[in-house]
Amino acid sequence: MSSKMNFCTLFDSNYMSRGVALYRSLEEQADHFHLYMLAFDDNCADVLRKLNLTHATVITLKLFEDEDLLRVKKERSRGEYCWTSTSSLILYCIKTYELTHCTYLDADMYFYQSPRILLDEIPQNCSVLITEHRYTKQYDQSIKSGKYCVQFMYFRNDTNGIKVLNWWRDACIEWCYNRMEDGKFGDQKYLDSWTTQFEGVWELQHLGGGLAPWNCQQYQFSREKNTLIGTEKKTELDFKPVFYHYHGLRFYKKNKSIFADKYYLISIAVRKYFYYPYLKKIAAVEKEIAGVNNNFDPSGRKPYNEYLKELLFNGYVVLVKRNLLKK
Repeated sequence: MSSKMNFCTLFDSNYMSRGVALYRSLEEQADHFHLYMLAFDDNCADVLRKLNLTHATVITLKLFEDEDLLRVKKERSRGEYCWTSTSSLILYCIKTYELTHCTYLDADMYFYQSPRILLDEIPQNCSVLITEHRYTKQYDQSIKSGKYCVQFMYFRNDTNGIKVLNWWRDACIEWCYNRMEDGKFGDQKYLDSWTTQFEGVWELQHLGGGLAPWNCQQYQFSREKNTLIGTEKKTELDFKPVFYHYHGLRFYKKNKSIFADKYYLISIAVRKYFYYPYLKKIAAVEKEIAGVNNNFDPSGRKPYNEYLKELLFNGYVVLVKRNLLKK
């Protein structure tokens, strides 16, 4: 049997359906795994326990938070505190459950192949894996958000891996805010210097790891004999998608959704092969959640017009209809 893959993620009730969908995708694709799920509110923890996810461990804030985290919690927004907690969660899982390694996953990701494909890429002399945003040129936000994305990050429980992880946690405790300041932004800009600052940091090479609304314009997608194939337009290299990061996907009343934040344009093929199937997965998960939680009501979402007003208020010029889904 292949060695077990250890993952961790964090989310609250607002992202619960995405977090459970992430778990279900691992069930479908991963041969031997365990997912440690940090629930950011009691309702989320209660639902996750009732779902009886076989290959998951539910962690509550009461168990997770230490003095350092509690000290900075009040001075940070909910989103900023989530970012602050990411590095601490990885370290917590490694120490508490005596793991040989742990890979952090964003909750709004979905796997189309086993993540083992990506982890097998890591050289023996490397202890950390990070993934680039691979921005499409017109969407490049490297200066603000960083070259790398905190979405799929591997840490080995050895001297180098723990050294990087401890440094990152200390940095996030000291400063982790949703703004640019002195070359920092959230928990993410810290990663920019890791390949030169530390030994044994590997940049993921597989094009199928890290597909997202800010880079999907660089690829063509098709299906061949039930296999999803991506082709990089610039090099004409083929690859199989491993995961897609559904950052910015928002759900609204009357079964309407918006693909992605701001101005990212999503092609018909990407909608067909990624977004529409993902929405069906989310709908199935919502029924599953409703079966164990009588208070769960996805129909209580806001009208999507509120999001459009927000965009206009902030001065964005967007092709809104291009990114609007109607089911």
